Amino acid sequence: MIQYSLKCCNGHAFDSWFQSADAYDKLSKAGMVSCATCGSTQVEKAIMTPRVQSARSSAEMPRAENSDRPEAQHQPTKAEIERVLNALRAKVEANSDYVGREFAREARKIHLGEAPERAIYGEAKPEEAKALIEDGVPVAPLPFIPSRKTN
Repeated sequence: MIQYSLKCCNGHAFDSWFQSADAYDKLSKAGMVSCATCGSTQVEKAIMTPRVQSARSSAEMPRAENSDRPEAQHQPTKAEIERVLNALRAKVEANSDYVGREFAREARKIHLGEAPERAIYGEAKPEEAKALIEDGVPVAPLPFIPSRKTN
């Protein structure tokens, strides 16, 4: 895993993890790397300082009082991550239509203008998601499994 500091065309800065540098390049070229604040897919790597930890434990290392990047000092706790993911889930569910396993079909219809344009979320098999990306349909994976809704 590799963490990149990223910034979008609107000046928002954020960090994201990727399986590898190649994985970042592929996702970026496919338009699947988007700003965590505004959703823009015009994202580029920002200048970053490598995090190198010596053999001494981090508890023994003094912390800089006036760091340019205070977020680099704070590693989020599991509870903080869960809170952010739950907030994201709530926002997606409140502002998007759940289309379930018909996600790939519905996303393609919207892209082709055969269905009304709207935000959707759902489930897709890996090969379906890959085909959407290859066909230029703008999709992105969610960092959570959608709640299955019944009618």
